[in-house]
Amino acid sequence: MDLSYTPEEEEFRARLREWLARTLPALPPRPSPDDWPGRRTYDLGWQRRLYDAGYAGVHWDATPSVRLIFLEETERAGAPYVGANFVGLLHAGPTIAAEGTDAQRARWLPPILRGEEVWCQGFSEPEAGSDLAALRTRAWRDGDDYVVAGSKIWTSHAEVADWCELLVRTGPAAPKHRGITWLALPMDAPGITVRPLRTLAGPAEFAEVFLDEVRVPLANRVGDENDGWRVTMVTLSFERGTAFAGEVVACRRVLAELAVEARKNGRWDDPALRRRLGRLNAEFRALWRLTQWNVSAAQASGGVPGAGGSVFKLRYSHARQELYDTAAEVLGPDCLDLDRPWTPDRLSALAYTIAAGTSQVQHSIIAERILGLPKGR
Repeated sequence: MDLSYTPEEEEFRARLREWLARTLPALPPRPSPDDWPGRRTYDLGWQRRLYDAGYAGVHWDATPSVRLIFLEETERAGAPYVGANFVGLLHAGPTIAAEGTDAQRARWLPPILRGEEVWCQGFSEPEAGSDLAALRTRAWRDGDDYVVAGSKIWTSHAEVADWCELLVRTGPAAPKHRGITWLALPMDAPGITVRPLRTLAGPAEFAEVFLDEVRVPLANRVGDENDGWRVTMVTLSFERGTAFAGEVVACRRVLAELAVEARKNGRWDDPALRRRLGRLNAEFRALWRLTQWNVSAAQASGGVPGAGGSVFKLRYSHARQELYDTAAEVLGPDCLDLDRPWTPDRLSALAYTIAAGTSQVQHSIIAERILGLPKGR
């Protein structure tokens, strides 16, 4: 597989780099991490700028190489990340593009690309985190609607979202993986209560969501009834396979900054620290190559990432934690100061071995789907 860039792709890189140089100085100041309504406005505004410049659909419509060039250049330029648009752009949007009807794609995809609507993810429940298929939020038909009752937790950006990609149990008598349905839930529907959850790092980017007989039109079902687990695997393959790609570039930038800081404060003299930084540099370079391979393989197989995404997610989540543990080593006692660079990132990195499927789940996927080992009982 050729992972080099063509002259046309390098021309795209040059155009993007020039646009970023012109556009970024004109951006308004970024809101504080706690100001989620402000961050929603800021993130949607950035998405609209991308749309107007012709870059909004790069995550969906561009070739794998162009997609990776976009991630490289925007991260290196310090451009805003997708932020509140994360679920819509990188999870729900690609899932609807792959599994939705023509009418669903026409309704939901353009507003995501134009920076008009924010999505959240309603998957995890208080007693169904790692074992997602054990979810108990129920939905039953009543005329042209589903009626939904239950609760979700760790719902990303729920407090500022317009829509939620929601998993519900519609077949209570079916085996647990076969009775699940994927719905698009309007977050302004009567019966929804959202309670923000403050994380260890400070911001409240997650929420509990309580659903008290909320009505969702049948037309909002993506895929067939009781086929939601298969649709969910499409969503999770995007989350594990490509959604973290930009963060690999960010980690490589942080690694270079750590080396500079270590030279300034004298910790560079520690040979063990230098070896650790060198090994992490090799790790993230390898992860970037794996990202290129996964994106290219997904394109060749119809656009949906495969089990290789689990290899990436497993290794990346642990490498990220090690990166910020190394940052704490470089900072010394200052690593306890939440106002110092990298300290909040170290706290948030603790969640990466849980988010998008725990490391144990990724080990099982790799064992069964790549190594061909029998399923555990």
